[in-house]
Amino acid sequence: MAKFELEHTEGMRWIKVILNDEKVRAERGALNHMLGKITMDTPLPSLRAILISFLSEESLLRPYYKGTGELYLESSLGGFHTFELNEGETWVLQNGAYWASEGGIELSLYRERLLTAFFAGEGFFWYQTKISGKGKAVLIAPGPVDEVTLNNGRLVVDGNYVIARTASISFKIRRPTRSLLGYYLSGEQYSRVYEGTGRLLIATTPFWRLRIGQKGEAQDPALAELA
Repeated sequence: MAKFELEHTEGMRWIKVILNDEKVRAERGALNHMLGKITMDTPLPSLRAILISFLSEESLLRPYYKGTGELYLESSLGGFHTFELNEGETWVLQNGAYWASEGGIELSLYRERLLTAFFAGEGFFWYQTKISGKGKAVLIAPGPVDEVTLNNGRLVVDGNYVIARTASISFKIRRPTRSLLGYYLSGEQYSRVYEGTGRLLIATTPFWRLRIGQKGEAQDPALAELA
C-alpha cells in the first residue's frame, strides 16, 4: 500500500507519498515534485463527466502517478487529513476537500437535492466529489479533523465545517429553532443537519496562520510578519 506522510516546516504542511511499484491519484495541479521512476498519466473522463464539471466546482481531470519513488504534493497553510475507507463505503466530500487517494479508490460526482443545494447557497446544481472502494484517501482541511460516528443520530452544525460524510448520512438545511420568530431572535443562520448512521469528518477550528492568511492582514504587525 502507498504511504501518505504529513510533513511540515515554517508553519507549512504538505503530503509526501511513498510508492513501491504502486499507483495513486491526486488533485489536478497538486504536484510539487517527484523523485524516482514515477510516471504521470491523466485519463480523459467521459463526455457526461466533462459536462457535469462545467456545472460544478469539481473536476474529474485528476492524474494518476505510478511507479517507485517519492511524490511530493503542494504545501498549504492549512492541513491535511488521511483516513481509511472501509470495504463497501462511499463518502461524499465537501467541494475542494479531495487531495489524493490510493489507486483502488474510485472517484465520481454526487449531486445534492435541488432545495438543499439552493438553501445552502450553492445554486440548484451542486456537485461534490464522491469516493468509494477500500484504501486510504487524503483530504484538505482548514484545521485539525475530528471523526464523528452517528448511530441513527443527528448532528447540527452552524457552518460549513463537515468536510466529508459517508453517503449513508442524509444532509439537509434547517432552521436552528422550532419557530420562525425564534430563528430571527437567535441571530443564527440556517444550520446544516446531518442524520442517519455513518461517519463524518469535521474541522471546526482553522489553523491560526491560515486564518490570518485568509483575512489578508493582521492587526498585530508581528503576527502579520509570521504569516
